[in-house]
Amino acid sequence: MENQIRNFVIISHIDHGKSTLADRFLELTGTIPKEKMKPQFLDSMDLEREKGITIKMQPCCMAYCDESGSEFILNLIDTPGHVDFSYEVSRSLAAVEGAIILVDATQGIQAQTISNLELAKAQDLVIIPVINKIDSPEARIEKTKEEIANLLNISHKEVLLISAKRGTNIKELLETVIKKIPPPETNQEKPLRALIFDSKYDAYKGIIAYVRIVDGKIKTGQNFYLMATQTPAEVKEVGVFKPELFPSKELKAGEIGYIATGIKEPEKIKIGDTIVSSDNHLEPLPGYLEPKPMVFASFYPTDPNDYQCLKEGLAKLKLNDASLFFEPETKEMLGRGFRCGFLGSLHAEIVSERLHRESGLDLIISTPSVVLKIINQKNQEILIYSPSDWPPASEIKEILEPWIELKIISPVNYLSSIFEILKNLKAKYIDTKSISKDRVILIEEIPLREIIIDFYDKLKTQTQGYGSMNYETIGYQRADLVKMEILINGKKEEAFSRIVARDKAAVEGKRIVEKLKKTLPFQLFSVPLQAVISGKIIARETLKAKRKDVIAPLYGGDYTRKRKLLEKQKKGKKKLKEKGGIQIPSKVFLEMFKRC
Repeated sequence: MENQIRNFVIISHIDHGKSTLADRFLELTGTIPKEKMKPQFLDSMDLEREKGITIKMQPCCMAYCDESGSEFILNLIDTPGHVDFSYEVSRSLAAVEGAIILVDATQGIQAQTISNLELAKAQDLVIIPVINKIDSPEARIEKTKEEIANLLNISHKEVLLISAKRGTNIKELLETVIKKIPPPETNQEKPLRALIFDSKYDAYKGIIAYVRIVDGKIKTGQNFYLMATQTPAEVKEVGVFKPELFPSKELKAGEIGYIATGIKEPEKIKIGDTIVSSDNHLEPLPGYLEPKPMVFASFYPTDPNDYQCLKEGLAKLKLNDASLFFEPETKEMLGRGFRCGFLGSLHAEIVSERLHRESGLDLIISTPSVVLKIINQKNQEILIYSPSDWPPASEIKEILEPWIELKIISPVNYLSSIFEILKNLKAKYIDTKSISKDRVILIEEIPLREIIIDFYDKLKTQTQGYGSMNYETIGYQRADLVKMEILINGKKEEAFSRIVARDKAAVEGKRIVEKLKKTLPFQLFSVPLQAVISGKIIARETLKAKRKDVIAPLYGGDYTRKRKLLEKQKKGKKKLKEKGGIQIPSKVFLEMFKRC
C-alpha cells in the first residue's frame, strides 16, 4: 500500500490559482460532494476568503483510481504564496516528496515563485512545472513557458498547461503527479518516528498535531513521547484530513494525518518536534530551523482586564503559526501587553485580525519596527526592540540595523518607476538579470526598516500590479539612527517615541506632531506638541484651547468689564495648564500607530 501513496504540495506566488487547482483535485477525486463544494474550499478561514489569499497551509487526503484500476492515496498540502508566510511553505515541503510549481500565464514567473522553488530544490523534491490560466485572453503562454524552461533548465515540452478555473487538463496533471512523484520510503517495522509540521487547539481533544509518519505506525490508545519537550501522553484519536478531521484506525509510515494528543498546555507541543513511541533514545528527525522574527510590534488590550485573554489567544495562535514570537512587556500609559515578533507587516496584520475575530479582543498596536543592535562604550551588544530600550546617547558607540537582499521582478518598462521609489530609501544597486525579453529581476540591498510599512503597496501601484518582490536577510550594517521623543504639554509620552534616521528626523517629527494635533481632543487650555531629539526641539504644533465665550452674558456697559472677565479666564487657563494633566484616549494611540 505504501507504493500507492503520493505526498505533494502546490507552491506558487500569491494569486496564481493554487486554491482553485486544489478545488479541481477535490472534485476530480470525489473527496468533496458537488453539493458541498464551494470556491477555494481549502481556505477555511473567513479572513482568507476576504483577502483572497491563503494564510495557513491546509493538508487534504484524496483517493484516486487511475484507468488501470490502481488505487492511490494522494496527500496534498495547499500552501500560502505571500513572502510573509514562507515559513509555512518550508514546513510543508519537509513532509512531502514532490511539488507542483504553478505559474500564472498572465503574470509569468514572480519573485515568490523563485523563492519557493529554491526551498523545494533544497529539499530535493521532484518538481512538476505547470502554467495556469491558459484560457485567459491575456495569457502569454509561450513567454511563460520560456521563463519556466530557462529557470528549471528543462525542455518546453515538460511544462504542463492547465486552466484550474475551467478544469482543463486537470486529470492529466493528477496522473503526472502519480507517475513522476515517487512513493515515500517507508518501514513499518521500525520504531515510531513522526514529524510535527503543524498543530491547532481543540477544546475537547487537546492539541491536535499534524504529522508525517516517517517510521513505524501509531493508533488510538497508544502511548507516545514528545522528544523536544520530554512529554509523555496517550493518543486520543488518529486520522486523516478530508479536509476536515476524519478518524481512522491507525496511521502508517509514509502517511500524513493528525494525532489528537489530549495535551492542553500549548508550550508542550513544538512545530518540528519528533513523536516516538517511548523514550527509547531514537535519533530525532531534522525538524525545522527556528524562524527569526524580522518585524516587531507591541499588542495591548484596550481593556486592561483582557490581558489574560490576550495571552491565551497568542498561545493558541502560536500552535499553528510557529513563526509568531511574543513576550510580556509593560508601558506606563498602556499597562500590560506583549511585544510580538513577525516575519513581515502583513503577518502582523493577520495576527491582530485573528485575535480580534477568534478571541474577541480590541487591541492597541504599535507601529511595526525592526530589531536593532547597539554596541555600547564597553563593546557590549544590546538588542533594541522598541524605543523604550534605547540607551542614552553617551553610551552608544555604534548602531547596527538589519539589511536585506531585495529581489524585484518586473516588466522592463516599469524599471524607471521602481528606481524612483528606491532612490530615497538608501538602497544599493547590485544587479539586473533578464528572465525573458521583456522581464527582469532587479537585485538591491536595502535596510529592512525601509520596506516593512508600505513599500509593497507602492511597488504594486507603480508597476500597475505587475511587479513582485521577495527578500532575504544578509546581516547587520552601520546606521545613523536617533531616538525621537514626543512631548505633550511638556511631558514625555514614551508610547509615541520613534527610532528614525537622523536625516529624516525633522520630516518624521513634523508628521507625528501634525497628526497628534488632528487626533487629540481639545483641552480647556492650549497644549504644545513637540518632537525632541537629545533635548532639541525639531518640530512643534500647538493644540488650541477649547473656547468659551465668557462675555456672552454681558451687554452694554464699559469695555473694562469685558476685559476683566477675559483676563480672569486667561489666568484660570494658565493655572489649569500648570496643574492640569491630559488624559489620552485609547483611540488616539490606535490612530497614531497607523501610518499616515
